[in-house]
Amino acid sequence: MKRIVATGTFDILHPGHLYYLDQSRLLGDELHVIVARDVNVRHKPPPIIPEEQRLKMVRGLRPVDQARLGDLTDMFRPIEEIQPAVITLGYNQHFDEVKLAQSLKARGISCEVVRIAQYTGDEYCSSRAIVDQILAQRCRTSNDPSSQRT
Repeated sequence: MKRIVATGTFDILHPGHLYYLDQSRLLGDELHVIVARDVNVRHKPPPIIPEEQRLKMVRGLRPVDQARLGDLTDMFRPIEEIQPAVITLGYNQHFDEVKLAQSLKARGISCEVVRIAQYTGDEYCSSRAIVDQILAQRCRTSNDPSSQRT
């Protein structure tokens, strides 16, 4: 059984997330997803959606066989437990593939690191773009009657 691990925040789910998970799933027999803990997201704005809700949503996605929250203190602990053949990274994840592979090897974890290409098939393929669009459409000045729509 060839296990694949995909990781991410998965804050506001969008087609880019589905593409990342679909492409990751194609690399093996079983896809495990590690959802970032709220306190561990430091490289970008904090998640809007709480970690338990993000986990629930990821578990419900078709390509996902198993999903769990990341470890609070050791990002490699879940990977050691899963023992994947491949770890996938999203196109915009901040990890350097070579450094990550070296860190994994130092921990005795032997697996390939693969970066999944960017998905460009839909307009809103990033949580940040979705938030920006919500702000632009829904947070106009309070004097603007069109901003009062629900």
